[in-house]
Amino acid sequence: MNCENQKIVPEDINVLIKRRLEELEELRRRNINPYPYNYEVTHYSSDIINNFAELENKNTSVAGRIMAIRRMGKASFAHIMDFKGKIQIYLKAEELNETYDNFKLMDIGDIIGVKGFVFKTKTGEITIHVKELTLLCKSIRPIPIAKEVIDEQGNKIIYDQFADKELRYRQRYLDLIVNRHVMDVFLKRTLIIKSIRDFLDAQGYYEVETPILQPLYGGAAARPFVTHHRALDMNLFLRIADELYLKRLIVGGFEGVYEISKDFRNEGMDREHNPEFTMLELYVAYKDYIWMMDFVEKLISNVVQKLYKKLTIEVEGHLIDFSPPWKRLSMPDLFKEKFGLDIINDDDKIIYQFAKDKELDVESSLSRAKIIDEIFSELIQKDLIQPTFIYDYPIELSPLAKRHREKPGLVERFEGFILGREICNAFSELNDPIDQKQRFIEQVKMRNAGDEEAHVYDEDYIRALEYGMPPAAGLGIGIDRLVMILTNQHSIRDVILFPTMRPEK
Repeated sequence: MNCENQKIVPEDINVLIKRRLEELEELRRRNINPYPYNYEVTHYSSDIINNFAELENKNTSVAGRIMAIRRMGKASFAHIMDFKGKIQIYLKAEELNETYDNFKLMDIGDIIGVKGFVFKTKTGEITIHVKELTLLCKSIRPIPIAKEVIDEQGNKIIYDQFADKELRYRQRYLDLIVNRHVMDVFLKRTLIIKSIRDFLDAQGYYEVETPILQPLYGGAAARPFVTHHRALDMNLFLRIADELYLKRLIVGGFEGVYEISKDFRNEGMDREHNPEFTMLELYVAYKDYIWMMDFVEKLISNVVQKLYKKLTIEVEGHLIDFSPPWKRLSMPDLFKEKFGLDIINDDDKIIYQFAKDKELDVESSLSRAKIIDEIFSELIQKDLIQPTFIYDYPIELSPLAKRHREKPGLVERFEGFILGREICNAFSELNDPIDQKQRFIEQVKMRNAGDEEAHVYDEDYIRALEYGMPPAAGLGIGIDRLVMILTNQHSIRDVILFPTMRPEK
């Protein structure tokens, strides 16, 4: 059966789609293939516009989507959009003959290829005078085109804008067509990740790959997604972090390894959380968290410089200066300065009562460290606008970090914050197998007491540490949050091409 010759027009399809299907059939009757296999392109729209002096009156070949049509009987203008922008085309009936009649069956949204010479119209617009036109894809479903009108006060009013956030995330393909600034965000995301990778490669660190499906999950406090392997008849977990596998490689002799990977956490969703997200994790032998603070400053400032050619950019109404050195504040000093609390020595009841007095959602059964974390998250974090490192955390919050060399009850850990968002987490890595084993046991107790995000016991990781891991510094950077900041986006869904969504009704 030749499916191409079947005419399928469902009774309930809307009028515009029905008309386009009729045009499609008419094009086929005229022996025009509405879906050919390839087309030779010589220039992008921006090439022509930026190099008009060299290309004037020269022949060129461009392909793109029709975004506007102005028909005037024996001549027509249209705008086509390619990957790099838009350009006007001009078609003349007496030159194109049958092709011009065929163009009447084409619509906004169709993808075409045009060959012709470059010129400027009387109004000064750079245009391609079309000598050949090829239909490359007939669009069945009309795209929403925003119309701009300037009112009497000079205000711009936009009609039929494709602005519904929910719809934009579900139909990202349409979002990219209609809202071209969205394309710019994701091009910047690509450049950010490339800049990070280039920087790490230049340091001599090796990019590696670790398992996504893991028999045990670990490396973070989070609930995992669970799946089942039929052949082995066993449950596996989508990784919540790469940490324990990457540190196994440090045990094995690598001195610097990193992975830019997808991680998965079965947790709530909000403007800063998506169940599937991208992380950079880096581990470097013979270094500590102080060295890593310096390294993070260099890494991120290098990315900003590559992206914007400067180190101060405006984000959400704030001028953010990424220049090193960043502000550094110890958590114990910060709590003492702001609240008069001594998070190392104060009685648990004092910490708990302070949180209740501040109307924070804490229970008396919550551990001291978790209450401290809640106080920090709710009362301090939002004010960390400029790039800032908060360092030296309670030991209970960081079961994989090394004990502080001078301050009992704390670990050598820091987090980086910009605009009140955590963008990175780093440790002097714990390499004492006996200490690590005891920490895991404490985490198991917390799990048994109802903390579903506590770490599981990883016997093989303890065994790896028993063979010996050198001193090391570890780092995790949330790529999505970093991209949010560097592209001035308010929601993580605006920097993930296909964010997790509820099923369509």
